[in-house]
Amino acid sequence: MAHSASTRPALPQGSASIDDFARLDIRVGRVLQVLPFPEARRPAYQLLIDFGQLGLRRSSAQIPSTYPDPAALQGRLVIGVVNFPPRRIAGFESQVLVLGALPKDGRIPLLSVDEGASPGDPVG
Repeated sequence: MAHSASTRPALPQGSASIDDFARLDIRVGRVLQVLPFPEARRPAYQLLIDFGQLGLRRSSAQIPSTYPDPAALQGRLVIGVVNFPPRRIAGFESQVLVLGALPKDGRIPLLSVDEGASPGDPVG
């Protein structure tokens, strides 16, 4: 028996639709530069990321405890939301939200993609 629109089960509170997801512009980027960010309240790096045709974008990322050697991030492909408004963090304009996992141990391992993806490629 097919459900009609009026008899579908209600979505749990806080549910998102595919239209909500489609409003996010999530792209592949390549980390070009990693600088310390001593002015930040919590330990962070300033990242310069190449998003291909979208150009270079900056991000503040609270990941030094996960990546104590900034060289481990240099050249890495990352995933970022590029259409959030910029945020000012200790005088620095963070233009991209770089995505990472949030395990209970407090580390923030960054999301990445396999080779074959290029800076600027959309994620969907």
